[in-house]
Amino acid sequence: MTHEATAGPGAVATTTAPAPAEKLSGRNGKSGSARRRGPGGRHGSRWTPWLYLVPALVVLATLLVYPIYQLGLISFLEYTQAQVSGGEPTTFKGFGNYQTLFADSQFWQVLLATVVFAAACVIATLAVGCALAVLLTRIRAVPRLALMLAALGAWATPAITGSTVWVFLFDPDHGPVNRLLGLGDFSWTYGRYSAFALVLFEVVWCSFPFVMVTVYAGIKAIPSEVLEAASLDGASQWRIWRTIIAPMLRPILIVVTIQSIIWDFKVFTQIYVMTSGGGIAGQNLVLNVYAYQKAFASSQYSLGSAIGVIMLLILLAVTLVYLRLMRRQGEEL
Repeated sequence: MTHEATAGPGAVATTTAPAPAEKLSGRNGKSGSARRRGPGGRHGSRWTPWLYLVPALVVLATLLVYPIYQLGLISFLEYTQAQVSGGEPTTFKGFGNYQTLFADSQFWQVLLATVVFAAACVIATLAVGCALAVLLTRIRAVPRLALMLAALGAWATPAITGSTVWVFLFDPDHGPVNRLLGLGDFSWTYGRYSAFALVLFEVVWCSFPFVMVTVYAGIKAIPSEVLEAASLDGASQWRIWRTIIAPMLRPILIVVTIQSIIWDFKVFTQIYVMTSGGGIAGQNLVLNVYAYQKAFASSQYSLGSAIGVIMLLILLAVTLVYLRLMRRQGEEL
């Protein structure tokens, strides 16, 4: 569209008005290149988060993937002190190390003891953590703060420090626990089951704060109107927990359970310190300590690596079960 304007006698000036489309683009603040951005722009934005994750992925690949590769490689070799020192050549054994382990009755005993011990630790940790989480919702602010500070102090204590303290507390000669219980010179670490029980107490002591804090946060997120309505209907506290709180906390309970299984299955420091390397005649061995003994005490590095690979596969299976359960419940991963 053109407009004619008279600039003077006999002179005509012509001006061109902006097109409607150009006016629209100007009002919207979008340029033509922005309007023409198609699937390519969206494709680029989809990969943008991965670009930010590249540094972390590089670090993980360096610190995790390569060691796992070396662990798996050594498990297929004949690799003892003779090969480390260069006295004998390294030979490929294939699955020979795994066959040796599977034919060893001690390996199956240690595996069974590890599974049972980890299961007992997980059950006890969840029971103590959930009970204290419920208790936190029913006490006043000052005792609640004191309990949380004490629990977080136990959680922050290094495993070797906590294990040493617990060994002193239950010492048959100088420990205060035996004196309070009137057990005399009873040695907790002499018997197999009493030693496992002592280690279980220490593991639960340093693990329950995570469960307690996590479950307490989940309970506080539940609408108070729901709990009040159940109380007005005459439901007992146990029934409220079983029929209302526990189902609503199921995703959180699954997370803390799976993480507790992973942590307790890999227990090393507590067993090694409190039972002096696995107990009398190896009666308190778990897979982590058993692998350490095979690799470093016996210089059978290939057998120790094979045990590590087996533990990795077991924990990977547990993790996959966790992911499957989360997907079934519609949780975003």
